[in-house]
Amino acid sequence: MVMTRKVVNDGMSNSTVSNALPISSQIVRLVCCALALIAIAQPASAQKTLSVADAAVASPRPVVTPDNAVEEAINDNLSLLAEQLNLTIADAEMITARLRPNPVFSFSADHLDLLGSGFNQINGGGPAEYAWRVDVPIERGHKRELRIEHARLSRAVAEAQLLDTVRKLMLDVKQSIVDVLLAKARLNLARDNLVALQQVVSLNKLRVDAGAVAPLELTRSRVAMLQYDSNLKRADLELATAKTRLQSLIGRKPDDAFDLVGTLDSHPASVELSDLEASALASRPDLQALDRTQALTQIDLKRQVAQGKVDYLVGTEYRRDQGINGKYNSLGFFLSVPLPFFNRNQGEIARVTAEQEKTLRQLRASRADVLAEVKRGYQELENSAELLKNIERELLRPAEQARETVSYTYKAGAATLMDFLDAQRAYNETMQSYYEAQAAYRKAANQINAVTGKEVIR
Repeated sequence: MVMTRKVVNDGMSNSTVSNALPISSQIVRLVCCALALIAIAQPASAQKTLSVADAAVASPRPVVTPDNAVEEAINDNLSLLAEQLNLTIADAEMITARLRPNPVFSFSADHLDLLGSGFNQINGGGPAEYAWRVDVPIERGHKRELRIEHARLSRAVAEAQLLDTVRKLMLDVKQSIVDVLLAKARLNLARDNLVALQQVVSLNKLRVDAGAVAPLELTRSRVAMLQYDSNLKRADLELATAKTRLQSLIGRKPDDAFDLVGTLDSHPASVELSDLEASALASRPDLQALDRTQALTQIDLKRQVAQGKVDYLVGTEYRRDQGINGKYNSLGFFLSVPLPFFNRNQGEIARVTAEQEKTLRQLRASRADVLAEVKRGYQELENSAELLKNIERELLRPAEQARETVSYTYKAGAATLMDFLDAQRAYNETMQSYYEAQAAYRKAANQINAVTGKEVIR
């Protein structure tokens, strides 16, 4: 508060001294101001040319558009690549489900005279017997068909979960893109502010050298320039942080530099809440995953019931006897059936029944949550769109005109430094609010696309 009063008083004292100066001194002051304005304009244009030249000769960095960033994330994001392996696992489960039980081959050699007893008619030993046997399991209850259907639905669930992971990743990438574009807009604004203050410092230096203003005016303008320089460094750090997060999401290495091109310009679209709710219930991959999981539990219940049914084991045997009285061949058939007195798979049937009820309740809860997300996203979209329209309609042009007018009058010596800084601050705050409103609308639109599961707003 003390500094503010002092600046205003200094401005009044300068004006008073100016009025008290002779006519010749005022003419000298005006000539000095005119020369200063010419001197300021030349460095500004040189600086602009230099920046363009620097951009031309600078080491080229790969340019990435928002669409390219989303595509890179889908192709190279490490978490998504790991999630895609679930489909490979599901395919392997399908191969296992299609397999049939292996037959069992048995060979036996019995009553062999390996101990040297000697088989003869007196001891009646033997005869030596050799047997070849094959047993084939026979599954009952359509176990194989149910296994195949279970594996098919498991893969369908994995596909829906992968799509949901892609949906969430795209939202993260798009929100990160908005953060980078917002940081770039803030950085450009900070650069413009610093250039404006550098021009003021150069102007005041020439004025001080000409004796037109007090040295304190130059000191104050330098302090303001240092503050804007600090803001520029902070904006540059925010941009680097935002780009690092985007770099990680799209699967790039930390040392892989790139430049994201794009703007925050948005054109608010009109959408209906009922359409968004219907689209979300029909297109959300997480809801589809729960629907398929419910169907999976129904197949799993049938599969566990089928597991409770016993399987048959059918076999055939070829036997050859070699005794002292002669040799002969024989053929036998066998049937083995487990007796289901105790284990009829009761535990697994009860488990799957409980999981089926759990999945049904989760599906109901998820649908309610999705509708709540859609409503909340719709409200955020409407509020951000209204705020963006208000700023564009009521604040942008007046703030820009005020800054241009005060800047011109200050360089002409008809306004105080405090007036210039106030106008610059008001313009800076207005532009920052405008950029933040643009970013908020873009993020709300991205959120709507994510909660509905499809691109309803572009």
